[in-house]
Formats: sequence, C-alpha cells, structure tokens
Amino acid sequence: MNKATIIGGGLAGVEAAYALLKRGFEVTLYEARPAYADQAHESDKLGELVCSNSLKSKRLDNAAGLLKEEMRRLGSITMEAAALSEVPSGNALSVDREKFAGYITEKLLSFPAFHLVREEVKELPADQPAILATGPLTSPALLEAISSLVGKKALSFFDASAPIVKKDSIDFSKAYCKSRYEQGDESYINCPFTKEEYFLFVKELLGAKKALVHEFDTHYFEGCLPIEVIASRGLETLRHGPLKPFGLSTPEHPHPYAVVQLRQDTLLGDLYNLVGFQTNLTYPEQKRVFSLIPGLERAEFVRYGLMHRNSYVDSPVCLNEDLTFKAQPNVYLAGQLSGVEGYVESSATGIVAAINLARKVEGLPFVPVPTRTILGGLLNYILHASGAYFQPMNATWALIPGSTKQTREQDVEACLANIERYREDIDG
Repeated sequence: MNKATIIGGGLAGVEAAYALLKRGFEVTLYEARPAYADQAHESDKLGELVCSNSLKSKRLDNAAGLLKEEMRRLGSITMEAAALSEVPSGNALSVDREKFAGYITEKLLSFPAFHLVREEVKELPADQPAILATGPLTSPALLEAISSLVGKKALSFFDASAPIVKKDSIDFSKAYCKSRYEQGDESYINCPFTKEEYFLFVKELLGAKKALVHEFDTHYFEGCLPIEVIASRGLETLRHGPLKPFGLSTPEHPHPYAVVQLRQDTLLGDLYNLVGFQTNLTYPEQKRVFSLIPGLERAEFVRYGLMHRNSYVDSPVCLNEDLTFKAQPNVYLAGQLSGVEGYVESSATGIVAAINLARKVEGLPFVPVPTRTILGGLLNYILHASGAYFQPMNATWALIPGSTKQTREQDVEACLANIERYREDIDG
C-alpha cells in the first residue's frame, strides 16, 4: 500500500487526506491541536472553520460558487460536509461549524488506513511524500523551517474573525429579518442605523482601544480588513462596505442609513455572527461599541472577534507546477500557505496536491488543472503571479481571461466541461 504524510488538519489537509484514502493510500495526518494552541481554533476537530461559517456564494455565475461545483465533481469532502450541515443564508452556503467539522472528522476516522497523530511537526519530512497544509497559523518552529527552505522569510499578513451573539438577546423591536435584494427568504437579521446612530457608532469605533498584537507588523490583508481599519478610511466607508443598506428596505424600515447584518451560525439558529465585523478591539471595547448597534444593546456575546497572523509563502518563486517545493520536491504545499485566500480556495488546493502526489507515487505523469476553470485559474495565479508584492488571491472571474458578465453562461459551461475532462484524465 502506498503511503503519504499530511501535516495539518485544516480544510486543505482533510481534502488531501480524503483524496488519497479514496485512491487506496495509507495516510498519516499530523495535527498539532489541541496540545499546540494557535489562539484561533476552539476545538480539536479536523476541518474546523475559524473566521466565518460562510463558504460564500452558491450561484454558478459567481466564481466562488462555480469553484465549489468544480470541487464537488472532484469528490470534495468539504462539499459533502457542507451539504449535511448547511444553515439558511440566502444565496450563500453557510454551515453549522460543529456539525461541519464533526462530519469531516468522523468520515476520515472511519478509514482503517487513516492514522491521526496529535503532535506538532517542527521539520519537513526529508524523503517520504508529504503534503504541507498547516495553514496560515503554522507554528513558529515549522514556519522557521519553511523560511529556511525557501531561502527567505515567509510572508505574512493579519486576519481577523467576527463576534457571535445569541439570537434571543437581540431586540427585534429594532432588528428585522430579510435577505438583500428580495432573494425570497429572511435568512439574515438586520440592525438598521439612522444617520445620527451611524456616525456615533463610527466615532466610538474609531476611538476604541485595540488589543496589542505581538511579534508581527500590521500588514493587513485587503480581503479581510478589521472593521475599525475600514472605518478609518473615511466616515462613509462602512456604509458602502459591510454596513451597506442597499437592498434591505422594508415598509417598516424604508430608508435605513446603514445596516449591520447577522448570519445564522448554527443549525438550531440560536447563534448569529456579525457579518464583516472582523476586529482587533479589546473584548470590553467590543462589548461597549458593538452594543451601540440598534438591536444589540443587550446582546449576549458568546464569542468575541480576534486577530491572528496568517502566513503564506512566495509561491511563484518557490513552487513547481505540481505544487512541490523547488528546494524539496517530495513536499507538496496546499492551503492558505500557498497564497490562496478563503475556505473553499484552500480546500481546493488540497485536492490538487493529493492528486499530484498520488500520480507521482504511482508513476503516472503530472496532469495540470485546465487554466480555463476557476480552480486552474487560481493555481495559475499562485504559480505565475508577477510583481514584487505577491498577495493571496480569492476565487474571482478575473482568473478567467476574457470573461465578462455577457459571456458568463458560456464561461460556466466551459469551466465545468474542462473540470470534467480533468477528472477523466486523472481517473482514467
């Protein structure tokens, strides 16, 4: 039986493990939690979601939605878990975190050839085939080993997660349920501001005390900015960003000046997270400032937002086409460390890394993912991006050259046809 090692039990790691197990490999997965505390995860489950419970859009005309369909066709375990743990959130695919991670953990443990080792790995394997999928919260010791391998320090940026409140502590004499732009459901809870309430909130947010962040510089990732950083860019910035009121009018709330949306976080519907409220405020300040949001004056917070370091490597410089390190080609890189950003994007690279590893071990030729797919476009970006500053990338239609809103239907058909051909090539 062929063997492989996976380091890291996040989304990329579990996808890689699942893909290899289905190909008949014996898989040993190393996960440092719970002995190693990374200050972001809260459980010891595999595939735990940290920042949000949303996997973004379900629509095929959305790049993130299409990427999920491409993953389904490649046998994704995260898509299986999401289907069984989905909670209402309009056009987005959001999940109950506990059920999602629970399904993944139980599924992998059901394979006799799967071995879970709960210990921190501090060095990269010297010879056996391995996939490094420790994610943006890679331990300092292993991050140092990676930095030494690539000949330069790994790049890093800050990320942040949003608070969660109890639904029964929300004041529904002020808040109301509605999805944006008449989607036909009431999946989101909305807290509307008047103009005066909004400017008071922004003033207090800008003056609030921030938590100290040790060891790292304040290099924020533009795709996941703390809400106080967004507010610092202009008094109106929030109401044209995460607090935009557009598409949320009702007869009772005809013209809200700004709106905070809350998204269901559990299947029971008892907990909701504040959409777009990633933050680095101290916990007491989060309670004080976020209680100024209409409807959340007496909100009970079950989790506060926090900031953590996200690390990634300069993939165009240090990776081969098959996602192996140029300096150590027995080790494949997957997940956010490779320069993708987002749950689904990280998961997808785990599938590809596993396919590439399996084919090499089995003596089969490398098959690249077609670039005219969202997955292939994403890989093409992280492997070939140019410029002095390489920044992580989400799924976006910009990855497909020539794609426009007018060509979207044909683009979707082409991407799905190409991913099917890729699946046939690797399974053939």
